Amino acid sequence: MRALSRLLLIAGLIALLSGCGYNTIQQKDQAVKAGWSEVLNQYKRRADLVPNLVATVKGYASHEQQVLTQVTEARSKVGSINVNADDPASLAQFQQAQGELQSAISRLLVVSENYPQLKADQNFLQLQAQLEGTENRITVARQRYIATVQDYNTYVRSFPQLITAKIFGYGEKPNFSVENEAQISNAPAVDFGMPAPAAPAAPAAPAPPQSPQPAPAN
Repeated sequence: MRALSRLLLIAGLIALLSGCGYNTIQQKDQAVKAGWSEVLNQYKRRADLVPNLVATVKGYASHEQQVLTQVTEARSKVGSINVNADDPASLAQFQQAQGELQSAISRLLVVSENYPQLKADQNFLQLQAQLEGTENRITVARQRYIATVQDYNTYVRSFPQLITAKIFGYGEKPNFSVENEAQISNAPAVDFGMPAPAAPAAPAAPAPPQSPQPAPAN
C-alpha cells in the first residue's frame, strides 16, 4: 500500500507540474541556451577572420597602422570578455565590445577601397565572401535568439506558469537592447566592388544673349 501511495503521489506531482508549465519552461529554457550558443558561435567565426584580414590588408597598406591597431585591439577585447547571458550588465558589455569590433572592421574596409591591388587579391576576395556570409549568419542567429528569449519571457510571466517559474528559480532573461535589435535587422554591407559612378555633371546654363552694338558713326 505504501508503494502504491508513493506512486500515486509521484504521478500526482508530475501531473501538477505538467499542468503548471514546468516541462514547457524546461523546453523553452533549453531553446534559449541553444540559441545563445549559436550566437556565440557566429561571433567567434567573425573574430577568427580578423587576423587574416589584418594580415592581408597590412601587406598592401602597412602604413595604415592606426586602423589596423584598432581592429586588433577590438578583437582582443571581444576575446577577453567572459559573457554571462543571464546577467544584463554582462550582456550589455558583450554587445558594446562586439559593436566596437564591427565598427573597427568597417573602418578597415573603407581604408581598403584606396588600394586597388588589395581589392584584387584573391585571399582578400575570399575573406570578403567569408565575412559577408558571417555577418548574415550573425544577424540571423541574433534575430532568432531575440525571438526565443521573448517567447520564454512571455511564457514565464503568464499565469499559472509564473508560480512554477518562481518556485524553481526561472526568472526573466535579459535580451539584446532595443537599439541593437533595430540595428541588426539588416546585416552590415560588405562591398569590395567598384565605387559607384559619379553623377553626371549638370549642363552649363546658356550664355545670355548679347545686346546689339550700335554701328560706329561715319
